Amino acid sequence: MSATKAFDELSSIDASNVVRCARALLRRPLLREGAPDGDLLPMIYRQRAALHEVFSSLLGYRLVVERRFARLYKAGPGADATRGEPGLTPRGYAYLALTLATLTGIGRQVLLSRLVIDVRAAAVEAGVPVVDDPADRRALTAALRHLVALGVISETEGTVTATDSTAEALITIDTDLLGQLPAGPIGTSAGPAELVESAAQAGPRSVEHVVRRRLVEDPVVLYADLPAEQREWLLKNFGVESRLLERFFGLVTEVRSEGVVVSDPEDYLTDTLFPGTGTVARVALLALPRLLECGEPRESDGRHPVTWDDLTEVCGELIESYPAAWSRQATEEPAELVRSVADLLRRLGVLRGEAADGTATTGEDHGELTWWLSPAAHRWLPEPDATPVPGREPEPAPAPEPPGLSLFDDLEEDGSR
Repeated sequence: MSATKAFDELSSIDASNVVRCARALLRRPLLREGAPDGDLLPMIYRQRAALHEVFSSLLGYRLVVERRFARLYKAGPGADATRGEPGLTPRGYAYLALTLATLTGIGRQVLLSRLVIDVRAAAVEAGVPVVDDPADRRALTAALRHLVALGVISETEGTVTATDSTAEALITIDTDLLGQLPAGPIGTSAGPAELVESAAQAGPRSVEHVVRRRLVEDPVVLYADLPAEQREWLLKNFGVESRLLERFFGLVTEVRSEGVVVSDPEDYLTDTLFPGTGTVARVALLALPRLLECGEPRESDGRHPVTWDDLTEVCGELIESYPAAWSRQATEEPAELVRSVADLLRRLGVLRGEAADGTATTGEDHGELTWWLSPAAHRWLPEPDATPVPGREPEPAPAPEPPGLSLFDDLEEDGSR
């Protein structure tokens, strides 16, 4: 019997609607009224049986669908720090967890000042040091703004801001969404490390689910990054998986000697568009071909070695060669630009830092890490629009053409004016 019987029995129109809804839930696991793609909630509610079946059987994900929201409980990323919320620092994440714990017993409305006091009290109780300085206020504000964006809290009166510590606001809590937000087994985990590990565990069909999740969530899956059992399963079932991912999620797969590339032709299922239009994205794109020339690929996985000095040098050459092409901040703060380029490439999975023991890390001491470029970097081999030629004289402008007759000029009988 097919694991997707309900989907198989749908008409072609309903099946395409289920695929559209599944893609929306993969992109926005907490979907609510008034949010982006919130207009799909009625369709998701109508097709909830087929969607439950698709996510449960194919990915081992749990789906909760109500009339005013839908929540897809995806697996956690584990220790992969590149999949976090860009606006939240480690301290911001700590405040996010503390705020969720505080909101569970605070009622439906609370003043911002009261909430801040309770969150900081919870921090002290949890052993988290609290310093009332601008950085601390920005971290707490980022956590609150993230909850506002998710719809868990709303600003009934006033605004949550980090610029004015005396500003007041009335906060309303959506208790239904609050209860749906945590995805990991909080009550049974002994600590943060166990919670992260438990949230990333595979589904009932361990190998099948964990590999398929990797294909859906990661644009590049290298064979060398998979355990032997998972690698063998993927090599054996790639043809079936390729058709399955296209049929249910609209994804296109390509197989390479080093691994599998999964792309979305519509560029919808991604949280980071690349190539991009900003200075950091364009510098990163132009830097890749030069960085690939810095060292020979590693035999085990095809990754190319680069150093932090290589990255600094290549970015510096691009800034110096095309000074008018970049933002003013990039030219004035080159070290910050290098860090931003490295961070973007890490979030894309193209650049990875390894500690001395070979484990992937996102440590801040860049010079102490060994950096590796993924073989996927070969997909982008751009060329600048122009080649800088120092000292070249500009070509003279062409001579203007003589003016012709105007429609409003009077003509004599012989055709002259």
